Amino acid sequence: MADLRSRAATPVSARLPDFPWDQLTEHAARARSHPDGIVDLSVGTPVDSTPQVAQQALREAADAPGYPVTIGNVETRQAAIDWLARRFGVTGLRLDPEPGSGEGAVLPVIGSKELIGALPLHLGIGPGDLVVQPELAYPTYEVGATLVGAEVLAADSLTAIGPRTPRLLWLNSPSNPTGQVLTPEHLRKVVEWCRDRGTLLVSDECYLECAWDAERPPTSVLHPDISGGSHEGILAVHSLSKRSNLAGYRCAFVAGDAAVVAELLAVRKNLGLQMPEPQQRVMAATLADDEHVVAQHARYAARRAVLREALEGAGFRIDHSEASLYLWATRDEPCWDSVQWFADRGILVAPGAFYGAAGERHVRVAFTATDERVAAAAARLRA
Repeated sequence: MADLRSRAATPVSARLPDFPWDQLTEHAARARSHPDGIVDLSVGTPVDSTPQVAQQALREAADAPGYPVTIGNVETRQAAIDWLARRFGVTGLRLDPEPGSGEGAVLPVIGSKELIGALPLHLGIGPGDLVVQPELAYPTYEVGATLVGAEVLAADSLTAIGPRTPRLLWLNSPSNPTGQVLTPEHLRKVVEWCRDRGTLLVSDECYLECAWDAERPPTSVLHPDISGGSHEGILAVHSLSKRSNLAGYRCAFVAGDAAVVAELLAVRKNLGLQMPEPQQRVMAATLADDEHVVAQHARYAARRAVLREALEGAGFRIDHSEASLYLWATRDEPCWDSVQWFADRGILVAPGAFYGAAGERHVRVAFTATDERVAAAAARLRA
């Protein structure tokens, strides 16, 4: 009994890193004291209206008394398949893939963060297993691995992994926080490396439609030029939060290796992890509409241009940042010094250290604020 009490007295949260944004409390308070109020550029949360196509679909689906199905509606899954084919040239995804064919499947999930955080648990990864993530990475990759007791290695080079065989390797292109886009050559190399070792490759592609450099468009790992025409050993994670201002709806999906998707489905059915029926209808309608994405892309492009010019005028260098919703900025000083400098001007940004030791001299500046707040930030940077 004493042993049980001892284990119960150690909360799960004690195994996890501190929640990064709690460390910004003091700087947020300082920024809020600015006479014209805070400009919060620390989090990439959408501020523009949810598109009308989504709102209309939600109204029409509001009467939903029954339980949804974990696998997702046929219409929802087909919309995801069609979107990947139309926008990114992905082939070989099927509603009912043939076993052993190399074809892939699609599974709607309740926000990509939930999937990312729970993926190691749902796939049976645990103590003694290795999970590899980028050197600069979305913190939830580490959280998911830590929860199950797996070892985490931050590495951008395959040679840094050595002779070990990871159970799971994360890619993130376009990157959060840096906005870097990995080349097709690099993606192909990682796909081949993972297949040779039996490592599951999971590519977080939530910013795939948020690209700004026409000469370096991002590519999905599911594209046949990258995957070799087979989805074996590969998953890609997609979200509607950024492309469609649907962060509040928690609409996302995972696509790829049909056997892995089937395993996720089997586990998630037992846990009752079901995307609500109204959100499924919204996702189908929104993925089928490109017009609102083009309009939102133009808004972000304009805000990005204003902030980039102001940051460079204030002495910051912008590294990478060819995609995503952030500018990866530095003036070669400790990131917390930069955070303080911004807070003194009423602007809150995220320190690069949140994303790994390699970010200790950068800050991540989101351009998801309103036009008025972005203009206010630019004016303060120019002053």
